[in-house]
Amino acid sequence: MTELRPVDGTEIEAALRQRASEKILVLDGAMGTVIQRLGYGEADFRGERFKDHGHDQKGNNDLLILTQADAIRQIHLDYFLAGADMCETNTFSGTTIAQADYGMEPIIHELNAEGARLAREAAKLAEEHDGRRRFVAGAVGPTNRTLSISPDVNNPGFRAVTFDQVKTAYVEQVRGLIAGGAELILIETIFDTLNAKAAVAAAWQAFEETGVTLPIMISGTITDLSGRTLSGQTPEAFWNALRHASPLTIGLNCALGAREMRGHISELSRIADTLVCAYPNAGLPNEFGLYDESPEAMAKLVAEFAAGGIVNMVGGCCGTTPDHIRAISEAVADKKPRAIPEVPRLMRLSGLEPFTLTKEIPFVNVGERTNVTGSAKFRKLVTNGDYAAAL
Repeated sequence: MTELRPVDGTEIEAALRQRASEKILVLDGAMGTVIQRLGYGEADFRGERFKDHGHDQKGNNDLLILTQADAIRQIHLDYFLAGADMCETNTFSGTTIAQADYGMEPIIHELNAEGARLAREAAKLAEEHDGRRRFVAGAVGPTNRTLSISPDVNNPGFRAVTFDQVKTAYVEQVRGLIAGGAELILIETIFDTLNAKAAVAAAWQAFEETGVTLPIMISGTITDLSGRTLSGQTPEAFWNALRHASPLTIGLNCALGAREMRGHISELSRIADTLVCAYPNAGLPNEFGLYDESPEAMAKLVAEFAAGGIVNMVGGCCGTTPDHIRAISEAVADKKPRAIPEVPRLMRLSGLEPFTLTKEIPFVNVGERTNVTGSAKFRKLVTNGDYAAAL
């Protein structure tokens, strides 16, 4: 087995912050896009080990870590050699919740540990090739469940999963990533901020249990042109809700192309006192769900992010390939990284909208006022202490 550099989270963060002060860092591109080009069928996904498994596995890209390891390692290496400073492990769906669709819950620890190890091996090969240090971020996806929104329109209070269940699933994933040598934890494609909070809490628990503390990166998803996440938050509200995690980077990925994402990244750039990372899709999908934006066209748009001084790290999401990352890397090579602003220390809260308590605001209502004089029934419920019925 390849001998890899020991993981020291403090040293890794210091090294990345130093490099980020000198240049715009480059993240890798899409894993799924490149995997689709390989044309794998059901037998390829299953491999020999899972040939008799009771669930279909085609489309379970994470499983390829165990059944097509050489191909996954090569994809990581291709991205590194295209100019990426950092790659993500192929573990976007590496939780028991997401893998339940494939009946693969028992292999979660192995899946994440091997995914991290393959990426670290690719990083070492790239470093041996050109002498430049690379980094590996353990990819933690949003799962296919949401904590803030009911899947039943007739029962708004219903949830398909609890916060503790999501947190437990994430703890197991992060433990595996740590065991395999991941150097950062990237909580990405977040459409529901409560899921991200569960992932942050899980990471902290895993750090405590393993004695290995890693830098955390967080990337949200603005789901459409409304400028909000699926759970309804604006970018500023999203940041206010997660700034307590002290992430190395905050940013956005997926759903939008670079042109549509720019305004939202600019907003984060103005308010976030940490590094800002943007990795958009290769444009918006066409009528067949495919992404047509060429490497040159996407690189030109991302270069405008850099020229505007609003990013510290860039990369690609859906539809991007090593060719896209090569073009982006070349386009931002001579651009200065964003200067991190000094943000005044104030109480900054969030619901769907952000709220900042400034000295100009003398009084604040927390919650919504109620009026017991407007309804005798309501007044009686309140005086009797039956607050659930009153609500």
